[in-house]
Amino acid sequence: MATSETADAPPPAPEAVTLLLVRHGMTDATGPLLAGRAEGVRLNDTGRAQAADLARRLTGLRPAALVSSPLERCRETAEAVAEHLGAAVAVDDRLIECDYGSWTGRTLGELGAEPLWRVVQEHPSAARFPGGEALAAASARAVGAVRDWNTRLLQGRSADSAEPPVYVVCSHGDIIKAIVADALGLHLDLFQRLRVDPCSVTSITYTRTRPFLNKLNDTGEGLAGSLPTRGEASGDAAVGGGAGAREGAE
Repeated sequence: MATSETADAPPPAPEAVTLLLVRHGMTDATGPLLAGRAEGVRLNDTGRAQAADLARRLTGLRPAALVSSPLERCRETAEAVAEHLGAAVAVDDRLIECDYGSWTGRTLGELGAEPLWRVVQEHPSAARFPGGEALAAASARAVGAVRDWNTRLLQGRSADSAEPPVYVVCSHGDIIKAIVADALGLHLDLFQRLRVDPCSVTSITYTRTRPFLNKLNDTGEGLAGSLPTRGEASGDAAVGGGAGAREGAE
């Protein structure tokens, strides 16, 4: 039988944390070029409108942290959310785009003729970009960053908090796909099956037992926004976004 002291005790603090993964908004390079880590790639008018809409969709959220890749297009997207929610942006270099090396700045048309392109599509865990990074290494650092943030936020929560912490990470297509694949227990070779559109939101709750994927690639457009274009239905998923010919890579 519970004593009065036990009955009046607050509920135990949550042992779960929810991550909202956001891809940056559109840029002029989204589609024709592999922007990678090139500097000065900023949101265009469409991207700024997407970021504003994203902020509206997150109205009411009080994030325990708002974290961004250091690249401009992610920081601009995160800052639109931060201004709307009254939050501060923390930059984590581990969430930067994959280093595509000498592929950076080249068109997807050119890259499609490279022998490595098929490896990226069919066996990405074995892909290392010339002069750049291996996709497996990019996945490991991004997943490591998420685990660190999960631990930090759970350890830093208030003891009398009944609500699990929620935080937002703004990053890039391949990085988000790698984090989702890890949460689902998918081999990295299967991550090209995932689709991550600009300013989409993907929600994962991490518990002591396992992660749960709550939502994937939500753009707020309903079913119509999730249907592939003709180019997407007939071609490979692009490096960087998983959104095929329409959204491209970066």
